[in-house]
Amino acid sequence: MNLIKGSYFKNAFVTIRNAKLRNFWTILGVIIGVTSFILVVGISEGIKLQIATQVNQYGKDIITVRPSLVQVSGSSLDSLSLLTGVNVSGSLSRNDLKIIEGSKDVSSVVPESVMSAKIVGTQGSYRNGLVIGTTPNFLSFLNQSLSYGSFLNSNVSSNQVVVGSSAAGELFNVDVPLGQTVMINNQPFVVEGILNPFPSTPLSSGSEFNKALFITYNQAMEMTNNTITTYQIMAKPSKPNLLDQAKGHIYNNLLQSHNGQNNFEVLDQTQSANSTTGVLKLINKLIIGLSIISLTVGGIGIMNVMLVSVTERYHEIGIRKALGATNRQILNQFLIESTTLSTIGGLIGIILAYVIDLVMRMFTNIQPSISWQIVALAFGASLIVGVVFGSLPALKAAKKAPIDALRSE
Repeated sequence: MNLIKGSYFKNAFVTIRNAKLRNFWTILGVIIGVTSFILVVGISEGIKLQIATQVNQYGKDIITVRPSLVQVSGSSLDSLSLLTGVNVSGSLSRNDLKIIEGSKDVSSVVPESVMSAKIVGTQGSYRNGLVIGTTPNFLSFLNQSLSYGSFLNSNVSSNQVVVGSSAAGELFNVDVPLGQTVMINNQPFVVEGILNPFPSTPLSSGSEFNKALFITYNQAMEMTNNTITTYQIMAKPSKPNLLDQAKGHIYNNLLQSHNGQNNFEVLDQTQSANSTTGVLKLINKLIIGLSIISLTVGGIGIMNVMLVSVTERYHEIGIRKALGATNRQILNQFLIESTTLSTIGGLIGIILAYVIDLVMRMFTNIQPSISWQIVALAFGASLIVGVVFGSLPALKAAKKAPIDALRSE
């Protein structure tokens, strides 16, 4: 029996080798399907791990309040879209900030507002940045530190600005631009501090904070005539164990202030992370769907090639049956050939996925997490494709009458 099985695999490899180019194009769909499936699931899991790490670093007792729907030309966006400089309609107000500050069991509150601005440093205009209006407690909320200088001081009357690590390099010609002047909408601001790099993950605000300039919330309101977009407000409970109570008080107070309109969200860190990855889940579903389509196309390709192979080898099938081969043996022969094709496609797809994973780790901040379960699932899918789509050609070959097969040329 083992000898027979060995001959099946030997014949399969010989047949595949004799038509290498045709078989490569046949399994291309399997390769693409397996590669894309492994990568998209791996990237998704990697981003979730990075966001979970960031949540743990910032602290689990932070409450985030944001508009429940931010619209740009009818499309809903999350708060990250605000940080990328998109003009939005929908914002929290200064009154919302006061209500949150006055809520029971809330100890401290930090607004995060973003404004469009013309930014000019000693090195020229800064095109990639944004200006965030906030308060001195901002860094303590995010457990962030300064590399030089100090953060915003609400008691200082002069215009002060703190720059992110990336912004500092692009705005000035010096390594430590403390005391330098930067123009924001034609108003001079003196650099008081330079931030250490924020830990950034895909779909998080860290990378955008590194490009940002920070000014006081009151200064930002004054510069925009109180029209600045406050895309979220962070709050901390007076005690960590009062998180749920503080969330409840904030929600009820805001609901009353908004005349019963539930047009805002009050989220803890876990809920905020889940909200941030909502777009990622939609992308996952789309790409996994495309992966399934690719695998299906690859399976149809395998089936078509195997059908052609059966037709071309009718005479061989007739000789084998004349020499005593059973229908089952003929069935197994062609089924193993189709499964071998899909297996090779699956293996190439796995190798390609790991190569792309390495490139992404080297040149981007995306850190995919490819587990053996993901690889096993993708490889199993490629095997199923070979079995399912190879069954029809194999059955056709097995049912061929020996006399009819011998008459074929």
